[in-house]
Amino acid sequence: MLKALVVDDASFVRDLVKRTVRQRFPVIETTDAQNGRRAQSLMSRTAFDLVLCDWEMPEMSGLELLQWMRQQPQYQKVPFIMITSRGDKDHVIEAVKEGVSEYLGKPFSPDGLSKKIIKVMGRSLKDAMDRSGKSMASPADAFMESASLLTRKPEPAAEVPERADSPKAPSSSSTGGNRAAAPRGSMSLASVRFAESTLKSVVKDINLTEVRVIAKRDQMFPGILDQAVVDIEIGENQMARLNGYVHQLQAVDKRQDTDFVSVTIRFVDEDPKKLEDLSRFIARFRSGR
Repeated sequence: MLKALVVDDASFVRDLVKRTVRQRFPVIETTDAQNGRRAQSLMSRTAFDLVLCDWEMPEMSGLELLQWMRQQPQYQKVPFIMITSRGDKDHVIEAVKEGVSEYLGKPFSPDGLSKKIIKVMGRSLKDAMDRSGKSMASPADAFMESASLLTRKPEPAAEVPERADSPKAPSSSSTGGNRAAAPRGSMSLASVRFAESTLKSVVKDINLTEVRVIAKRDQMFPGILDQAVVDIEIGENQMARLNGYVHQLQAVDKRQDTDFVSVTIRFVDEDPKKLEDLSRFIARFRSGR
């Protein structure tokens, strides 16, 4: 059996990656770690054939783990796939300089992840599959089995007190938890990235558990339970990238020809730094700045 280590601070993402790997590649045994420090400890005791790692994590980042890994003789040639919401050119170049094997942006599809694994594992994966006599599952099978992971209820988070809504703004739907509602005259923009599209939207409600955005109907919309990354500007040249999944889709108006759709994204990040960034944005959002 080949051994893969999955490293991400969000248990949701770790479970999704492990489930996809097990479905598509039954010859790969998966172990997981919640941050780079824990991964480093596991890698010192066990030899892994593949590392699939997030970038932004507490205690030790994915880049720091990669740097340490390439300094170890036994891991200098082992494939390392960076799976992260940081998809800008500068970060890709930085990871390549440190010896990353492949770079996969969040949100990712099971098919996209599978292709990266096949590319970096090459002959060793093919030989292992041939010896086992097993075939690869289809991407659709992997996704359907993974979908149950997305319905897991997030851990309870601190709630933001309710605020009076703007009279002309679309009414809020009940999706659980008290919210900070958009104050009169304020408008916070957000880009919500999916595996195949990006949704331009306005933040309507937000707390530490989820965000509800309003988007024009003429865009490409995701499906329920699709992975998502919400990009929110938290300061000058500062962007929070929050991982989540689509919890709810509904029309803003009770008319079939409504121009706007409401999308609720449940957050899955467990990184304290990301929650701190989100808290700062919520405070600014409530103040109407």
